Amino acid sequence: MKKKIKSFFKKHPGLRIKSKSLAKHIDAVEPHKYAELKAILHALTKEGFLRKQGKRYLLKREVPKSKTGVLQIVNAGSYGFVIMEEKNTKDIFVSGKNLGTAFDGDIVEVSLLAKQKGKNLEGEIIKVIQRKTEKVTGTLSSTEAFHFVIPENKKIHRNIYIPHKNLNGAKNGDKVVVNDIVWPEPTLNPEGKIFKNLGKAGSYQSEIAAIAYELDLPYKFPKAVLDEADSISDVIPRKEISKRLDLRKENIVTIDPDEAKDFDDAVSLKVLPNKNYEIGIHIADVSHYVFPGTKIYKEALKRGTSIYLVGKVIPMLPEKLSNQICSLVPNKDRLTFSVLIEITPRGRIVSHSIKKTVINSKRRFTYKEVQKILEDGEGEHFEMLNKLNAIAKIFRKKRAMKGSINFTTPEINFVLDENGKPIDTVVKVISDSNKLIEEFMLLANKIIATEVNKKRSISKPPFIYRVHDVPNPDKLEEFAGFVKPLGYFFNPGAGNTSKQLQKLLDDAKGKPEEAVINVIAIRSMAKAIYSTDNIGHYGLSFPYYTHFTSPIRRFPDLIVHLLIFDYIKNGTIKSFNLSTLQNIAESSSVSEKVAVTAERLSIKMKQIEYLEDKIGQEFVGVISGVTNFGLFIELEDSLAEGLVHLRNMQDDYYVFEEKKYRIHGKRSGKKYRLGDKVAVKLIRVNESKKEIDFALLN
Repeated sequence: MKKKIKSFFKKHPGLRIKSKSLAKHIDAVEPHKYAELKAILHALTKEGFLRKQGKRYLLKREVPKSKTGVLQIVNAGSYGFVIMEEKNTKDIFVSGKNLGTAFDGDIVEVSLLAKQKGKNLEGEIIKVIQRKTEKVTGTLSSTEAFHFVIPENKKIHRNIYIPHKNLNGAKNGDKVVVNDIVWPEPTLNPEGKIFKNLGKAGSYQSEIAAIAYELDLPYKFPKAVLDEADSISDVIPRKEISKRLDLRKENIVTIDPDEAKDFDDAVSLKVLPNKNYEIGIHIADVSHYVFPGTKIYKEALKRGTSIYLVGKVIPMLPEKLSNQICSLVPNKDRLTFSVLIEITPRGRIVSHSIKKTVINSKRRFTYKEVQKILEDGEGEHFEMLNKLNAIAKIFRKKRAMKGSINFTTPEINFVLDENGKPIDTVVKVISDSNKLIEEFMLLANKIIATEVNKKRSISKPPFIYRVHDVPNPDKLEEFAGFVKPLGYFFNPGAGNTSKQLQKLLDDAKGKPEEAVINVIAIRSMAKAIYSTDNIGHYGLSFPYYTHFTSPIRRFPDLIVHLLIFDYIKNGTIKSFNLSTLQNIAESSSVSEKVAVTAERLSIKMKQIEYLEDKIGQEFVGVISGVTNFGLFIELEDSLAEGLVHLRNMQDDYYVFEEKKYRIHGKRSGKKYRLGDKVAVKLIRVNESKKEIDFALLN
């Protein structure tokens, strides 16, 4: 009997089973056999072979005493998780008191606690194997006796002690960078040296510098990279022009934002003899100047993308390339990669070709200028722009019919004075001129990705795609539950959820809840990334999609230029192997995430700077987040987001209803729901902590 029981549990190591069910499995249901089985189960539990959970028994597996992984701090140091190196291994929970001397991101050794409770294994950090954090930015808090740096990153959960001799001239309230951090004993604070003073905390320049240090953004180009850029001639050799399709006489124009300095895409349209149109989408051929083996290439790979902060750009390429040699400025010959598409007046694509070209842009338009021409019905290049706009609308409609989603998320522009201080804010308006360019860039990206996949062979050449996975079903269920009380129906089990979602967004257009429905819908989506494994693009409803149209500011686009040229020239891709492309895709996805974080922090700082002299003023906003500690409010005019603390809402006791995205008053029944419009008063702005506090007005 004992052997049978042991054998059963060894064959089913994860099974939890009641004694009666086990009896049926091993033929021990007769009363005397069942009594023997129960006695043996009790004995095996005492021996440590089995473990009992309630009325069920399971095999007790030996747990290693310590494991190695990466620490992820949660909630400002109140607890964290150690993410295991081994795949398919559960994370280990670590309470705040057991974090030891580890920082967020450190590789650590964690010892498992004797008593285990909860869903996750629980442990204590006993050793820091490798530090991730070498530099910490923060604000110096200094008295005559003690000096501490309060970290910018809330996941650095302990203030850093600075001995007087290590102040390096910094004073109380300065934004600083600390290095040489040592932390031998968890009962003491970490200790470090100030190696750079960024200026007074709260000033925009010091905060931007802090963001750059915190995210390890490359502020300056190495001299060797700049020297290599300076050695590139801005004169295009005749021999190179002779190899290319010469489009310099064509009416080609660029359309970009007012503040743009690098122009990497241009468009054209001409009527063919058969009355069809040839649409040209012309992209700066950065790959002619930047390729593997060059110092500029290596630096661009490291940067991954240009980063657009308010009032400042951290470019991927040196300015001589990004703003001059590669930029499609008007009236200058420029090398390009062109996608030329023959299309009927009704928007049916007849054919396309992808060619290395040389162009000469005839006009640099802004979105505002093109919009005015379209609305007035006259102006420079009106006929071409009007036809392009009409065709773009046809393509947009076709995309929507196939399930392509067009999210609308408001963005802010700042009006700055001569010192860079924001004096006004303007919410960006997405007009037909913006949509026109977007539509043709989408088309070019789709055509390039489809080109590589047009041969029906099992073995596809290695390539970099822009992919967007299908949403998590649980998140779609939550979204359906959210929109139902607002009067909208969404079926998460439907065949084409993207098409259904777009219809819902269209129905909400222009209504008070439009913005918040878009926000929650976006939160329900997976994140788009770069990958060599093509799973399609859910949001656009494209089976094949890539990024080809912005090689001046995005590294994957530059790689796609090199890949597609190789493919067109050789019928296959020999220039990069799959492993190299996988590494590029992964690092580019990480760089993109860092850039988005930096750009959001930059906008947040400018919003705080704009509001700092407006304490006591009243604003209209929308509830953009609901938590157990308060309501997040996004202002209509500046899109600045701040918090109304529940503790300050004295008129009632409010209960948080997570699934309904709302709070309600116990006595009054008053409800505040995500998306509700409210009036608030600005009561506090904390620049160093990047916090804005509001009070609700009746």
